[in-house]
Amino acid sequence: MKRLFDVLVSAAGLMLLSPFLLLLSIAIKLDSPGPVFYRGIRVGRHGKPFKIYKFRSMVTEAETIGSASTSNEDSRITRTGKIIRILKFDEFSQLINVVIGDMSLVGPRPQVQWAVDTFTDEQRKVLVLRPGITDWASIRFHNEGEIIAQSGIDDPDEAYMKLIHPEKMLLQQKYLKEQSFFVDLSIILKTLSTLFINRIATKH
Repeated sequence: MKRLFDVLVSAAGLMLLSPFLLLLSIAIKLDSPGPVFYRGIRVGRHGKPFKIYKFRSMVTEAETIGSASTSNEDSRITRTGKIIRILKFDEFSQLINVVIGDMSLVGPRPQVQWAVDTFTDEQRKVLVLRPGITDWASIRFHNEGEIIAQSGIDDPDEAYMKLIHPEKMLLQQKYLKEQSFFVDLSIILKTLSTLFINRIATKH
């Protein structure tokens, strides 16, 4: 049921949003040279790596000139990218990953390999799930870039591991134990509420 729900909702979402996604793609291309999508490697279900689709919000080759974690003050973020990140538009393209089966609408947010390498045996249990576009940790840390920027820690990856990673893993383990269709619906509705109240309404 979960997989069928994922495919139907994601496919419908891509079709309904296609005019907006086209305009967003044009804006990205006009703002800076490079591809429309960032396709970084993330660790997926059962530890299998996959390429995640995200609308590009940073300069090309950003991963080679800086850390994996990103603060809101990162100089690699483009002008269009600042808006994309504030309004979470970069996540919309992950509907593609859901349709092809790499991700789910709801599930633990996929992480880079070096972060997964730090998992304890208990934390690695979350890898039995498909990673998701949103989860409890995405709601709790909807302002991750701000937290990192205001941490006073020079290394964004260090700030992430100290201030975000521990609680994020606890929330992902909580989801693993409590997951259900109704929990997924609750997370989706809470995500939309958080996006509007904390990411859109407060910026105007």
